[in-house]
Amino acid sequence: MTNEVREPERDSPFPQIRQITLAAPFRWLRAAWVDFRKAPVPSLFYGVVLAAMGAALANSPGTGAVELALVTGFLLVGPFMLMGLYDIARRVQRGEDVMIGPTMAAWKANVSSIGFYAVILALLLAVWIRISIVVVALFFEGAPPSASSLLKDIMASPEALTFVAAYLAAGFGFALFVFATSVVSLPMLYDREKMDTLTAMITSFNALRLNFWPMLTWAAIIVVLIAAGFATLYVGLVLVLPLVGLATWHAYREVVAPTP
Repeated sequence: MTNEVREPERDSPFPQIRQITLAAPFRWLRAAWVDFRKAPVPSLFYGVVLAAMGAALANSPGTGAVELALVTGFLLVGPFMLMGLYDIARRVQRGEDVMIGPTMAAWKANVSSIGFYAVILALLLAVWIRISIVVVALFFEGAPPSASSLLKDIMASPEALTFVAAYLAAGFGFALFVFATSVVSLPMLYDREKMDTLTAMITSFNALRLNFWPMLTWAAIIVVLIAAGFATLYVGLVLVLPLVGLATWHAYREVVAPTP
Protein backbone atom coordinates (compact mmCIF):
# COMPACT_ATOMS: atom_id res chain seq x y z
CA MET A 1 0.00 0.00 0.00
CA THR A 2 1.16 3.49 -0.77
CA ASN A 3 0.11 6.62 1.05
CA GLU A 4 0.86 8.90 -1.88
CA VAL A 5 -2.04 11.30 -2.35
CA ARG A 6 -2.97 12.16 -5.91
CA GLU A 7 -5.48 14.59 -7.35
CA PRO A 8 -7.60 16.44 -6.33
CA GLU A 9 -5.21 18.88 -4.71
CA ARG A 10 -5.44 19.75 -1.05
CA ASP A 11 -7.54 22.88 -1.68
CA SER A 12 -10.14 20.84 -3.60
CA PRO A 13 -13.63 20.45 -2.08
CA PHE A 14 -13.45 16.72 -2.84
CA PRO A 15 -11.70 14.12 -0.67
CA GLN A 16 -8.19 13.28 -1.71
CA ILE A 17 -7.42 10.04 -3.55
CA ARG A 18 -4.53 7.73 -2.73
CA GLN A 19 -2.53 5.93 -5.39
CA ILE A 20 -2.84 2.13 -5.27
CA THR A 21 -1.31 -0.78 -7.14
CA LEU A 22 -2.75 -3.80 -8.98
CA ALA A 23 -2.22 -5.86 -5.83
CA ALA A 24 -4.66 -3.75 -3.84
CA PRO A 25 -7.89 -5.64 -4.75
CA PHE A 26 -6.39 -8.90 -3.54
CA ARG A 27 -5.36 -7.19 -0.31
CA TRP A 28 -8.95 -6.03 0.16
CA LEU A 29 -10.21 -9.57 -0.28
CA ARG A 30 -7.74 -10.88 2.30
CA ALA A 31 -8.86 -8.20 4.75
CA ALA A 32 -12.49 -9.10 4.00
CA TRP A 33 -11.78 -12.75 4.82
CA VAL A 34 -10.34 -11.69 8.18
CA ASP A 35 -13.49 -9.65 8.89
CA PHE A 36 -15.67 -12.56 7.81
CA ARG A 37 -13.95 -14.91 10.24
CA LYS A 38 -14.38 -12.40 13.07
CA ALA A 39 -18.10 -11.89 12.37
CA PRO A 40 -19.26 -15.04 10.53
CA VAL A 41 -22.91 -15.10 11.61
CA PRO A 42 -23.81 -11.48 10.63
CA SER A 43 -21.82 -11.86 7.40
CA LEU A 44 -23.57 -15.11 6.46
CA PHE A 45 -26.92 -13.56 7.34
CA TYR A 46 -26.39 -10.96 4.63
CA GLY A 47 -25.04 -13.62 2.30
CA VAL A 48 -28.22 -15.68 2.64
CA VAL A 49 -30.54 -12.68 2.27
CA LEU A 50 -28.70 -11.27 -0.74
CA ALA A 51 -28.40 -14.69 -2.40
CA ALA A 52 -32.16 -15.12 -2.01
CA MET A 53 -32.67 -11.72 -3.63
CA GLY A 54 -30.40 -12.72 -6.50
CA ALA A 55 -32.34 -15.94 -7.00
CA ALA A 56 -35.63 -14.01 -6.94
CA LEU A 57 -34.36 -11.60 -9.59
CA ALA A 58 -33.09 -14.43 -11.78
CA ASN A 59 -36.45 -16.21 -11.62
CA SER A 60 -38.73 -13.19 -11.79
CA PRO A 61 -41.71 -13.36 -14.16
CA GLY A 62 -41.43 -11.53 -17.46
CA THR A 63 -39.75 -11.75 -20.82
CA GLY A 64 -36.26 -13.09 -21.29
CA ALA A 65 -34.96 -9.56 -21.87
CA VAL A 66 -36.30 -8.39 -18.51
CA GLU A 67 -34.97 -11.44 -16.69
CA LEU A 68 -31.55 -11.02 -18.30
CA ALA A 69 -31.56 -7.33 -17.35
CA LEU A 70 -32.46 -8.10 -13.74
CA VAL A 71 -29.71 -10.70 -13.39
CA THR A 72 -27.07 -8.35 -14.80
CA GLY A 73 -28.69 -5.43 -12.98
CA PHE A 74 -27.97 -7.24 -9.74
CA LEU A 75 -24.44 -5.85 -10.13
CA LEU A 76 -25.79 -2.30 -10.49
CA VAL A 77 -27.83 -2.16 -7.30
CA GLY A 78 -25.38 -4.35 -5.37
CA PRO A 79 -23.51 -1.50 -3.65
CA PHE A 80 -26.66 -0.37 -1.82
CA MET A 81 -27.65 -3.91 -0.82
CA LEU A 82 -24.22 -4.38 0.79
CA MET A 83 -24.72 -1.45 3.17
CA GLY A 84 -24.96 -3.60 6.30
CA LEU A 85 -21.65 -5.26 5.45
CA TYR A 86 -19.91 -1.88 5.47
CA ASP A 87 -21.14 -1.48 9.02
CA ILE A 88 -19.83 -4.94 9.94
CA ALA A 89 -16.39 -4.13 8.52
CA ARG A 90 -16.18 -0.83 10.40
CA ARG A 91 -17.24 -2.43 13.69
CA VAL A 92 -14.64 -5.18 13.27
CA GLN A 93 -12.03 -2.55 12.43
CA ARG A 94 -12.87 -0.71 15.66
CA GLY A 95 -12.86 -3.89 17.74
CA GLU A 96 -16.56 -3.59 18.53
CA ASP A 97 -19.04 -6.43 18.98
CA VAL A 98 -21.02 -7.14 15.82
CA MET A 99 -24.75 -7.82 16.10
CA ILE A 100 -27.08 -8.26 13.15
CA GLY A 101 -29.74 -5.80 14.36
CA PRO A 102 -27.69 -2.58 14.40
CA THR A 103 -26.11 -3.35 11.02
CA MET A 104 -29.56 -3.42 9.41
CA ALA A 105 -29.98 0.25 10.31
CA ALA A 106 -26.64 1.31 8.80
CA TRP A 107 -28.43 3.41 6.19
CA LYS A 108 -29.61 5.76 8.95
CA ALA A 109 -26.05 7.08 9.32
CA ASN A 110 -26.67 9.49 6.44
CA VAL A 111 -30.27 8.84 5.55
CA SER A 112 -30.89 11.71 3.13
CA SER A 113 -27.81 11.17 0.96
CA ILE A 114 -28.00 7.37 1.05
CA GLY A 115 -31.72 7.49 0.26
CA PHE A 116 -31.10 9.81 -2.69
CA TYR A 117 -28.41 7.50 -3.99
CA ALA A 118 -30.77 4.52 -3.66
CA VAL A 119 -33.27 6.39 -5.87
CA ILE A 120 -30.52 7.00 -8.43
CA LEU A 121 -29.63 3.29 -8.47
CA ALA A 122 -33.29 2.35 -8.91
CA LEU A 123 -33.61 4.73 -11.86
CA LEU A 124 -30.41 3.36 -13.40
CA LEU A 125 -31.77 -0.18 -13.07
CA ALA A 126 -34.98 0.90 -14.80
CA VAL A 127 -32.96 2.44 -17.65
CA TRP A 128 -30.87 -0.72 -17.97
CA ILE A 129 -34.02 -2.87 -18.23
CA ARG A 130 -35.22 -0.65 -21.07
CA ILE A 131 -31.85 -0.88 -22.83
CA SER A 132 -31.89 -4.67 -22.47
CA ILE A 133 -35.35 -4.88 -24.02
CA VAL A 134 -34.29 -2.69 -26.94
CA VAL A 135 -31.12 -4.72 -27.65
CA VAL A 136 -33.07 -7.99 -27.57
CA ALA A 137 -35.80 -6.53 -29.80
CA LEU A 138 -33.19 -5.55 -32.40
CA PHE A 139 -32.19 -9.20 -32.87
CA PHE A 140 -35.47 -11.08 -32.41
CA GLU A 141 -38.54 -10.49 -34.57
CA GLY A 142 -42.07 -10.60 -33.26
CA ALA A 143 -42.93 -10.85 -29.59
CA PRO A 144 -40.03 -10.81 -27.13
CA PRO A 145 -38.80 -14.35 -26.34
CA SER A 146 -39.78 -15.84 -23.01
CA ALA A 147 -37.25 -16.33 -20.26
CA SER A 148 -37.23 -20.10 -20.80
CA SER A 149 -36.65 -19.85 -24.55
CA LEU A 150 -34.25 -16.91 -24.72
CA LEU A 151 -31.07 -18.99 -24.47
CA LYS A 152 -32.38 -21.49 -27.02
CA ASP A 153 -33.31 -18.67 -29.40
CA ILE A 154 -29.88 -17.10 -29.02
CA MET A 155 -28.10 -20.37 -29.77
CA ALA A 156 -30.31 -20.99 -32.82
CA SER A 157 -29.84 -17.50 -34.22
CA PRO A 158 -27.26 -17.00 -36.99
CA GLU A 159 -26.46 -13.67 -35.33
CA ALA A 160 -25.84 -15.16 -31.89
CA LEU A 161 -22.29 -13.85 -31.60
CA THR A 162 -23.35 -10.42 -32.84
CA PHE A 163 -26.14 -10.29 -30.25
CA VAL A 164 -23.84 -11.34 -27.43
CA ALA A 165 -21.24 -8.77 -28.51
CA ALA A 166 -23.86 -6.01 -28.74
CA TYR A 167 -25.37 -6.89 -25.37
CA LEU A 168 -21.99 -7.05 -23.68
CA ALA A 169 -20.93 -3.75 -25.24
CA ALA A 170 -24.08 -2.02 -24.00
CA GLY A 171 -23.76 -3.64 -20.60
CA PHE A 172 -20.07 -2.81 -20.25
CA GLY A 173 -20.56 0.87 -20.98
CA PHE A 174 -23.48 1.13 -18.59
CA ALA A 175 -21.80 -0.93 -15.88
CA LEU A 176 -18.59 1.10 -16.15
CA PHE A 177 -20.53 4.31 -15.56
CA VAL A 178 -22.31 2.85 -12.53
CA PHE A 179 -19.08 1.38 -11.17
CA ALA A 180 -17.27 4.68 -11.64
CA THR A 181 -19.82 6.54 -9.54
CA SER A 182 -20.36 3.85 -6.89
CA VAL A 183 -17.05 2.07 -6.26
CA VAL A 184 -16.38 4.01 -3.04
CA SER A 185 -19.37 6.35 -2.81
CA LEU A 186 -21.75 4.34 -0.61
CA PRO A 187 -19.15 3.34 1.99
CA MET A 188 -18.17 7.01 2.08
CA LEU A 189 -21.76 8.17 2.52
CA TYR A 190 -22.15 5.70 5.38
CA ASP A 191 -18.83 6.66 7.00
CA ARG A 192 -19.12 10.45 6.64
CA GLU A 193 -22.47 11.68 7.92
CA LYS A 194 -22.20 15.11 6.31
CA MET A 195 -21.15 13.83 2.88
CA ASP A 196 -23.59 14.61 0.06
CA THR A 197 -24.45 12.27 -2.79
CA LEU A 198 -22.98 14.32 -5.63
CA THR A 199 -19.63 14.82 -3.89
CA ALA A 200 -19.44 11.11 -3.10
CA MET A 201 -20.16 10.16 -6.72
CA ILE A 202 -17.55 12.58 -8.08
CA THR A 203 -15.01 11.31 -5.55
CA SER A 204 -15.77 7.76 -6.66
CA PHE A 205 -15.25 8.78 -10.29
CA ASN A 206 -11.90 10.33 -9.34
CA ALA A 207 -10.91 7.11 -7.58
CA LEU A 208 -11.47 5.18 -10.81
CA ARG A 209 -9.87 7.84 -13.00
CA LEU A 210 -6.70 8.10 -10.93
CA ASN A 211 -6.37 4.35 -10.28
CA PHE A 212 -7.91 3.04 -13.48
CA TRP A 213 -6.24 -0.36 -13.85
CA PRO A 214 -6.38 -1.41 -10.19
CA MET A 215 -10.04 -0.39 -10.03
CA LEU A 216 -10.81 -2.14 -13.31
CA THR A 217 -9.14 -5.23 -11.86
CA TRP A 218 -11.39 -4.93 -8.82
CA ALA A 219 -14.46 -4.65 -11.07
CA ALA A 220 -13.41 -7.75 -12.99
CA ILE A 221 -12.91 -9.69 -9.74
CA ILE A 222 -16.40 -8.70 -8.58
CA VAL A 223 -17.97 -9.83 -11.86
CA VAL A 224 -16.12 -13.16 -11.80
CA LEU A 225 -17.02 -13.84 -8.16
CA ILE A 226 -20.70 -13.03 -8.62
CA ALA A 227 -20.88 -14.99 -11.87
CA ALA A 228 -19.41 -17.97 -10.02
CA GLY A 229 -22.03 -17.47 -7.32
CA PHE A 230 -24.85 -17.62 -9.86
CA ALA A 231 -23.23 -20.62 -11.59
CA THR A 232 -23.36 -22.59 -8.34
CA LEU A 233 -27.15 -22.21 -8.21
CA TYR A 234 -26.82 -19.19 -5.90
CA VAL A 235 -25.11 -21.17 -3.14
CA GLY A 236 -21.79 -19.49 -3.83
CA LEU A 237 -23.42 -16.08 -3.45
CA VAL A 238 -23.85 -16.77 0.25
CA LEU A 239 -20.07 -16.50 0.67
CA VAL A 240 -19.16 -14.30 -2.29
CA LEU A 241 -21.45 -11.35 -1.56
CA PRO A 242 -20.31 -10.83 2.06
CA LEU A 243 -16.68 -10.93 0.91
CA VAL A 244 -17.36 -8.36 -1.81
CA GLY A 245 -19.18 -6.08 0.63
CA LEU A 246 -16.50 -6.29 3.31
CA ALA A 247 -13.75 -5.81 0.71
CA THR A 248 -15.53 -2.74 -0.66
CA TRP A 249 -15.19 -1.12 2.75
CA HIS A 250 -11.45 -1.75 2.75
CA ALA A 251 -11.24 -0.40 -0.81
CA TYR A 252 -12.82 2.84 0.34
CA ARG A 253 -10.59 3.11 3.40
CA GLU A 254 -7.44 2.62 1.36
CA VAL A 255 -8.31 4.69 -1.68
CA VAL A 256 -9.93 7.74 -0.06
CA ALA A 257 -7.74 9.72 2.31
CA PRO A 258 -9.25 10.43 5.75
CA THR A 259 -10.77 13.80 6.47
CA PRO A 260 -8.08 16.09 7.93
